[in-house]
Amino acid sequence: MKFLKKLLKWIVITIALLIALLYLFDYGYIIRGAKIVYFTGHNTAFIDDYPYFENDTIKKGTNPQPWPIHKNYNSVEPTEKLAKVNSDWGTIAYLIIKNDSIWFEKYYEDFGKDSKTNSFSMSKSITTTLLGKAIMDGYIENLDQPVSDFYPQYNDNKTTVGDLASMASGLDWVEHYTSPFSVTARANYDDDLAETILNQKVIEEPGKSFKYLSGNTQLLGMIIEKASGKSLSSYLSESFWEPMGATDDALWQLDDSKHKLAKAFCCISSNARDFARFGKLYKDYGKWNGKQLLDSSYAVKSVTPRFPESPQYGYGWWMKDVGSKHFFMMRGHLGQYVIVEPEDNLIIVRLGHRKSPDEGVGQFTQDITVYIEEAYNMLGYDL
Repeated sequence: MKFLKKLLKWIVITIALLIALLYLFDYGYIIRGAKIVYFTGHNTAFIDDYPYFENDTIKKGTNPQPWPIHKNYNSVEPTEKLAKVNSDWGTIAYLIIKNDSIWFEKYYEDFGKDSKTNSFSMSKSITTTLLGKAIMDGYIENLDQPVSDFYPQYNDNKTTVGDLASMASGLDWVEHYTSPFSVTARANYDDDLAETILNQKVIEEPGKSFKYLSGNTQLLGMIIEKASGKSLSSYLSESFWEPMGATDDALWQLDDSKHKLAKAFCCISSNARDFARFGKLYKDYGKWNGKQLLDSSYAVKSVTPRFPESPQYGYGWWMKDVGSKHFFMMRGHLGQYVIVEPEDNLIIVRLGHRKSPDEGVGQFTQDITVYIEEAYNMLGYDL
C-alpha cells in the first residue's frame, strides 16, 4: 500500500513537472490541444470542434436565398459504392447541385442541412476569395504587392500577397498534422497566432514553386485584416455571405478572446448548402444574381494553375482531372470538399469525419475520385 501511494505521488509530481515545463518553454498550447482533442475522445481535430474555441460570427443577411430544389430531387438512390464509402469514411453530408438546384442530398448520423461543421482548409479558398475582394475594393494593390508593405519584418525578401495565395512564399513552415510540437499544431491551439506566424522566416526564393503551407494563408488573412481595417468575419459577411444569400450565420474560429485573430488557414464552421455557394460563385466567374461580387479575371486566375509543374493548384483552389472532365475544388482536412465542373454546371459537396486511407499532405486522395465518379453514375453522365 505504501509503495502504491509513493508511486502515485511520483506520477503526480512527474505530470506536474511536465506541464510546468511545457508552459515554461512556450508549449502550453499542447495542454489546450490535448483537452480539446484527447479529452473529448478524439485522436485528431474533429469536424464539430467549434464549441471548444472562441468564434466570430459571419452574419447572414436579411435576404436569405435558399437553393432551389430540382424537380428530380432525391429521385435516385446513392449507388452501392457511394453508400459503402459514405459509411466507411464517415460522411455526414453529400450533395449534388445540378443547374443551380439541389438534385440530391443526404445527411448522416445526427447531422442535417443546418448543422455546422468545420471547413478546415476549405477556408483557404475563402480567404483567397477575400484577397480578390480586397484588390477589387482598393485595399490591396494587386497580387504583386509585397508582404513587406504590411509587415516590414519581411523587407529582406520579395514575397508578395500572390505568393501567399498560390503557396509559393518560401516560408519556413512544416505542414505536419500529427506531431503536437509542429508549427501547424501550435497555430491551431496557441493563444497568440500572430506571434507564431510572424516568427516564420522566408528561407526559399519566393514565387518559384508550389509548396503547400498553412502559414501562407494565415499571413494572408492577417494582411487582409490590416489592409481593410475589418475582421475577416465581418469582411466575409458583407462581401459574400450576405450578398450570396447564405441562410445561416457561420462561425470563424479565433485564437483566443484577447487577440481575436481569425484562423484564416482553417476553421469556418457552416453547412453544406452554404459552403456550396462558393462553388457557384467561381463557376459563374465571380457573379451572383447579375452582380459582380468578385472580379471575373481573378476568379479565372484562381482556378488556373500558376506553375505548369504543379497543375493541381492555382490561387487558393485545387484542380483535378477525372476522365475527360476538369474539376476545381475547395479541400479540407478529413475530407471536406466543394467540387465544381462548370461545363456540366455541377457542384458536389461532401463533408465528413475521414478521408480514404491513402491520405497525405497536399495530395489528392482516392475518395475525391470516388465522390465524383459516383455522382456521375447517379446522374447517368459520362466522365
